[in-house]
Amino acid sequence: MSPLFYPNLSETIANLPFAAISSERLQLLDEMATYLRAKMKQGKEIRLNFICTHNSRRSQFSQIWAQTAAAYYGIEANCYSGGVEVTEFNPRAVAAIQRDGFKVVKKEGENPVYFVFYSEDEQPIVAFSKLYDDAINAPKDFAAVMTCDHADENCPFIPGAERRFPLRFEDPKAFDDSLLEEKMYSERSHQIAAELFYLFEKVGNPST
Repeated sequence: MSPLFYPNLSETIANLPFAAISSERLQLLDEMATYLRAKMKQGKEIRLNFICTHNSRRSQFSQIWAQTAAAYYGIEANCYSGGVEVTEFNPRAVAAIQRDGFKVVKKEGENPVYFVFYSEDEQPIVAFSKLYDDAINAPKDFAAVMTCDHADENCPFIPGAERRFPLRFEDPKAFDDSLLEEKMYSERSHQIAAELFYLFEKVGNPST
């Protein structure tokens, strides 16, 4: 049984831009779904590590939305994120997921840790900037999902990864401190959410 999601988050999910997913992206997401269904059929854990250079925006969005989508469709999955440099979970990205209806509790520090809730009934997603091989992440038997072109092009080998998927997204950082900042962060969050909800729906019901 799926958890009871926060009302504002449920509304965000109901209005995700599924129709905007391109045929090229659908093909890649279908390939990912086939891989995940095979893991389930073999009785193995689904492990996804979303990787971007700084683990501050796109990879954080991806981990959070993937874990949320898995819970939404009742699929057991462990979703992680990491980078090649430690910075922080960017406050603009944090604000975007709060607008989307997630409850966020912040533990202060130089590299703050955020506890991201999609439901009062479930444990939070622990989000902070880290390297992709941080101890909190799965050390092996995971799929590396490359969410930015820089990390994808400059990290040809990810130790422990059994598959690699280039699911790149444009960086909303380009709009920092502009009049479009809030709009573009939300747009990127919703694009990532739509693609990952499509992915996990396909995992749970391949006929759709």
